Amino acid sequence: MKILHYSDLNVGKLKKQFKKVEVFLAKGDFKSADVKKMVNSDYYRAKLDDTNRLLFKFASYKDETYILLLEVIHNHAYDKSRFLRGAEVSENHFKIIPSVEKVAETDKKPLVYINPNRTEFHLLDKFISLDEEQTDIYGLSAPLIIIGSAGSGKTALTLEKMKHFSGKVAYVSLSPYLVENAQTIYYANNYDNPKQEIDFLSFKEYIEMIHLPKGKEITFKDFERWYSRYRNATKIKEDYKLFEEFKGVLTGSVTDKPYLSREDYLGLGIKQSIFLEKERVVVYDVFEKYVKFLEEGQFYDSNIVAFNYLEKASADYDFLVVDEVQDLTNIQLMLILKSLKSSTNFLLSGDSNQIVHPNFFSWSKLKSMFYLTDFKSSLIRILKTNYRNSHQITNLSNTLLKIKNARFGSIDKESTYLIDT
Repeated sequence: MKILHYSDLNVGKLKKQFKKVEVFLAKGDFKSADVKKMVNSDYYRAKLDDTNRLLFKFASYKDETYILLLEVIHNHAYDKSRFLRGAEVSENHFKIIPSVEKVAETDKKPLVYINPNRTEFHLLDKFISLDEEQTDIYGLSAPLIIIGSAGSGKTALTLEKMKHFSGKVAYVSLSPYLVENAQTIYYANNYDNPKQEIDFLSFKEYIEMIHLPKGKEITFKDFERWYSRYRNATKIKEDYKLFEEFKGVLTGSVTDKPYLSREDYLGLGIKQSIFLEKERVVVYDVFEKYVKFLEEGQFYDSNIVAFNYLEKASADYDFLVVDEVQDLTNIQLMLILKSLKSSTNFLLSGDSNQIVHPNFFSWSKLKSMFYLTDFKSSLIRILKTNYRNSHQITNLSNTLLKIKNARFGSIDKESTYLIDT
């Protein structure tokens, strides 16, 4: 039987007893290991010596049974177990399991992947075995940029790496839902790290933590109502297209001023704007009205606020994690990184092929931003294996990506990688 060790498993002074019991379990000698199951649960324990126990679970992968070694229980103190969450447990709560054949199939947690070259696993809301690519990234220090498609394990790897950051740490993303989900996953299974203090923040919460902006953040619905008074006169009928231009190009792309000047905007290249050159004069006329509207104080633009807050941001954090970075504009990311005590202690993760909020994001622009500012050039790693989708879906995704690149060209090489399964 194959044995895997939890990455945080600490056997302390019980190495000799641990190795002995591990051999028994690997051989399926449950009698010598004195294996017992906790009633009404899927937890099992083996006897290390008279007073200490080894807590574990079973898992399955490709029709094989694995034992996942979790934690040493010292002096029968089950109530202090991280996994049992303070439950009052005595030896009377266990029943003898003479062999692996007596282990219920429902107790064997199905795993998506197990690295055949590694005996270590990680744990968030579920058990995780890192492949060689992920293991390599896991061992890298900040600064670091992780690129990966949905299902590549990007977020899980990011959260696992967060566990090694000490001091004051912030996890920031544009989406409040993503932030809430990441926080839930991070603290699943009663995880606690006394060496760190973490803030999980949406970008809106991050801004409000610096200073509460006047008014309400303008949404597309708010913009649509405002623009309705000018739509007929300007002849620009695509409200959302205009909103994207304001948010992603005019106010989000620059970091040295709140928004592009008319001259700068009219001088943009074809691939730097949604609108044709001949349309941009009218677009900027409307944008000037938009800026005056914001000055009334009822609404604010998060990009303009981000620029105005650059001088207000204080260096409070020892480490920063920015997830789904492709949804943020340059100025938003700049403001987030302003709160670092050391400019290189950051981890960014994302995928430009998953952009939810169009903003002309590209990895080349991101790298240019680091080059043009005080931030150092960072290391980029790409996760190419997908563990969520079937071969058919993955092949379809790769085909569409090839068509897209052939038809429209590629912005940068980090956006054109193909996915494996």
